[in-house]
Amino acid sequence: MTPQFNFDNSYARLPARFYTRQAPSPVAKPGIMRVNTKLALELGLDPAELIAPDGLAILAGNAVPEGAEPLAQVYAGHQFGGWSPQLGDGRAVLLGELMTPKGRFDLQLKGSGQTPYSRMGDGRAWLGPVMREYIVSEAMHALSIPTTRALAAVTTGEVVMRERRYPGAVLTRIARSHIRVGTFQYFAAKQDVEALQTLCDHVIARHYPKADGPLGLLNAVIEAQAMLIAKWMAVGFIHGVMNTDNMSIAGETIDYGPCAFMDTYHPETVFSSIDHNGRYAYARQPDVAVWNLAQLATALLPLLGEREAAIERATEAVHRFPALFATAWQDTFRAKLGLTTPEQDDPELIQSLLDRMAHGQADFTNTFRALGKPEARDQFTDPTAYDTWAEVWQTRLAREGRSVDDALTLIARVNPAIIARNHRVEQAIAAGLNGDLVAFHTLTEALQTPFADHPGFAAPPGKDEAVTQTFCGT
Repeated sequence: MTPQFNFDNSYARLPARFYTRQAPSPVAKPGIMRVNTKLALELGLDPAELIAPDGLAILAGNAVPEGAEPLAQVYAGHQFGGWSPQLGDGRAVLLGELMTPKGRFDLQLKGSGQTPYSRMGDGRAWLGPVMREYIVSEAMHALSIPTTRALAAVTTGEVVMRERRYPGAVLTRIARSHIRVGTFQYFAAKQDVEALQTLCDHVIARHYPKADGPLGLLNAVIEAQAMLIAKWMAVGFIHGVMNTDNMSIAGETIDYGPCAFMDTYHPETVFSSIDHNGRYAYARQPDVAVWNLAQLATALLPLLGEREAAIERATEAVHRFPALFATAWQDTFRAKLGLTTPEQDDPELIQSLLDRMAHGQADFTNTFRALGKPEARDQFTDPTAYDTWAEVWQTRLAREGRSVDDALTLIARVNPAIIARNHRVEQAIAAGLNGDLVAFHTLTEALQTPFADHPGFAAPPGKDEAVTQTFCGT
């Protein structure tokens, strides 16, 4: 049973300087961890063929499917503000682009061995980061947040050395594309205007066919990122490594390294073990998005005409982001409060609740989920802080002609009951390292219906369960 993939590899038809032809490196003894049956069917693939020996060989990198043109993409980027002129897929291989009933998608193996861009790394992934990305990316999809997705995870039967020995694994990732802000930066840094134009044309054709040239592309990406970051903020998600090489041109969440969802709310929350100065803290993500988009604008300048006029046009485009984000943020959080029509003072009402949550050490997810119920005040160290806010909120609801009970339906529809809490993810990884994947499967399944009540997964971590740091897989 050999899986049949319908490939049309447009990126592989770009000039050779965009990538290196690179086959995945075979592994010793592949084994299936999980295949995303629902996603496979959406893509027109047969899940039974994916778990059969021929399919497993492809998912592990031991065989290249017919029609694939495996390659590693090159890009550059700013990492924590520092410039890296050449990065690229150091532990991933793009097999090709799938033509599916849902459109065109990249099929990529992550953890598939060394490439010319590995920078002395081994090009492999260990079990923990593969499980984390599978769990969190699929949780994000279930929350209707644009994201890369996990088609499958397999073990390799090999050992990966990090701070100690870990079992190896490979993630099969699906994305609208893997083109990043850093892809544009790479060619801009080389002053390769021809490649910049080729890349711009490719991205417009693939992602933004209504965009009018490079300025239209820049504006489209800015709009997509404003919506995306607002959605992150609405669920308490912290990316952790918002480098320009980790910002997708397609407007999807990409590269789940030291990512996390907040438990107790605080705007300065940081989880990434390598974010020592809080550059990518929860509340700073919109500002970082502006900074990253300014780097994209800078990279596109050679395509925008005479330099002084180009700078003016690009600056004007980037300056649109704050207003776009503010509107998306207000719309998203207004719905979280059970409100449907905008009022001028809504941002103050939203921020007042968030400030009280930060001071009262309230759980982000459970507070919003419980609004209008007695359990909401129980989230605060001083419940009266919630009570005084709730009086103002109820008055606001009344101006819409609605009671708290009327608002509960919308509140339950937009505020998840469960998220991929750090301690649950880490528990699943710990069990997986001991050969037990039950927690991994159970958690992944529960997160597919995040707006349904799952009492066993809703509780925040106990004192001995809290996870305060997350780590990159490299």
